[in-house]
Amino acid sequence: MGCLGNIIWFLCGGFISGLGWVLAGCLWCITIIGIPVRMQCFKFATLSFFPFGKEVVYGGGVGSLLLNIIWLLLTGLPMAAVSASFGLILCMTVIGIPFGLQHFKIAKLALMPFGAVIKNT
Repeated sequence: MGCLGNIIWFLCGGFISGLGWVLAGCLWCITIIGIPVRMQCFKFATLSFFPFGKEVVYGGGVGSLLLNIIWLLLTGLPMAAVSASFGLILCMTVIGIPFGLQHFKIAKLALMPFGAVIKNT
């Protein structure tokens, strides 16, 4: 399901979802302080483009917590709301449930991206 799911995902909305992360990363590049945030955005854009077969492991310390709070207030809430909305819409059909679950994974990541690591399963 991984390869086929990623292809269908990319063609039916994953491209737009990944562009959201890329746009957020470009906006964070406006300031020098935002450059570490940009690196996270671009890393998670790859997950958003092709989420099947990947798992997000959360961790981190105090630095991650502080960056997650700043991220949440400035960027995280709108991105999480959009992904959660798409996830709810997709879960209304049986065929859309796997894709809705991927949107929920991305929505959770949008709330706390710092300290998270992407692992292939």
